[in-house]
Amino acid sequence: MAQTKKQAIIIGAGPAGLTAAYELLKKSHIHPVVFEESNDIGGISKTVEHNGNRIDIGGHRFFSKNDTVMQWWRQVMPIQGKASRDDLLIPADKELVENGPDPETTNRVMLIRRRISRIFYLKKFFEYPISLKLETFRNMGFIRTIKAGFGYIWSAIFKRKEHSLEDFYINRFGKSLYNMFFENYTEKVWGVHPSELGADWGAQRVKGLSLSGVLIHIIKKTFSSKQSIEQKGAETSLIEQFIYPKLGPGQLWETVASDIEKKGGNVYKNCKVTGIRIENNKVIEAEIEENGLTRTTPCDYLFSSMPVKDLIAAIKGIEVPGEVRKVAEELPYRDFITVGLLVDKLKIKNKTKIKTYNERIPDTWIYIQERDVKIGRLQIFNNWSPYMVADYENKIWIGLEYFCTEGDEMWNMPPDQFIQRAIDELVKIEIVEYMDICDSVQLKVKKAYPSYYGSYYQLDKVIAFLSGIENLYCIGRNGQHRYNNMDHSMLTAMTAIDCILANKSDKSIIWEVNTEEEYHENKNK
Repeated sequence: MAQTKKQAIIIGAGPAGLTAAYELLKKSHIHPVVFEESNDIGGISKTVEHNGNRIDIGGHRFFSKNDTVMQWWRQVMPIQGKASRDDLLIPADKELVENGPDPETTNRVMLIRRRISRIFYLKKFFEYPISLKLETFRNMGFIRTIKAGFGYIWSAIFKRKEHSLEDFYINRFGKSLYNMFFENYTEKVWGVHPSELGADWGAQRVKGLSLSGVLIHIIKKTFSSKQSIEQKGAETSLIEQFIYPKLGPGQLWETVASDIEKKGGNVYKNCKVTGIRIENNKVIEAEIEENGLTRTTPCDYLFSSMPVKDLIAAIKGIEVPGEVRKVAEELPYRDFITVGLLVDKLKIKNKTKIKTYNERIPDTWIYIQERDVKIGRLQIFNNWSPYMVADYENKIWIGLEYFCTEGDEMWNMPPDQFIQRAIDELVKIEIVEYMDICDSVQLKVKKAYPSYYGSYYQLDKVIAFLSGIENLYCIGRNGQHRYNNMDHSMLTAMTAIDCILANKSDKSIIWEVNTEEEYHENKNK
């Protein structure tokens, strides 16, 4: 490497960090060095393998309203041109790409998948988002349906001021539907009541979704022709299909990491950034801990996707204002536990109009709204990709997702005990039977979800302080303490690099990704 070549340290090998490294190599002469604390690539978008079966942590649909991101994914892994294993068994109506790769003979390929998610409530299935179909009203029952109808009309006439997520949901669905389908599930996810969470979480994550929006989508779908994979104009929660790496999201990021190294960048695993030294308002080096030893690495730029509270704690060489340090230390997070179960079959059967192999349910994931169990979501990995399962034709590989806080009862429970509790819950709500369990594993993820309460509402003080450090760029979900989707995390990295190349000192545009109006409304064609 030439003496004059500048170097960027990138903290974290998740979507934001790897996108930053990839884009630097493509657009600049800046040499990227990625330090990843764990032994995995992809952050929360990693894929974990257990006895030949692969787990997608949290479920990642590859879809974006941003054309640049969609093209970026497709350049890394082209979309399939021939049928995948499950489509060979049960033919599906998919618009395959001419001259695209064959997933049966190559791994570097994106599959086209159907978006099917439902809510499991009262031991019955409801479409997600809630639809206005006869089946919905039949499952709810007469009294609940009447209450839901009047509740929605009332909310449409008497709008609440949106001080909380509870207000946000009630304004869009009415109080009865909110009580049935949003209140308890939201509390499962975040550990606090929706009345204590900010309305801006809904504006960011649910965006334009509402009961009226669902109705408009149904009408448009009835009179429109078949959509392309881009699905422009569709609300993200209403998309019909998405693309997905053959071997899970981690495969894409492992591929990107490999490409980075081939292009001259560096990606180091099991390397934790423990210190960030600042002089003259610039980061000059980072302290790296590896195998119990600490070394320093100089840099001209630093991209951080590490949690904001850890970033502030790592800063050396300048005094961090007490108020900034306090806000960062108290930022709330939600942690995550997945239990992978290999089963012979599920007790629930496919009653949709979609043809499936052996009458298996077609869902990628299911929101569990039953109030007497702790499980939040259920993933069926066979439906994400048939190649995620070692024996696709004879076994079903599922993921049970739990939301908790590091140090609480669930987090501290011994793995065997937790797995048994998870199995007991699935049996209780009549999704599996004990005799059909073949294999199991537990996985934990710290700081999976930045939370929107407590000191989060003073985050602007931390942002102002960090933005004042000239060559420091905060990117990604944890890097900005914002519950971004994968595409938005990538866009924070792309935007940061654009600022560097344009010599812009104002970093506000990086923090505005996923807050601007384009992401709150349907994208125009």
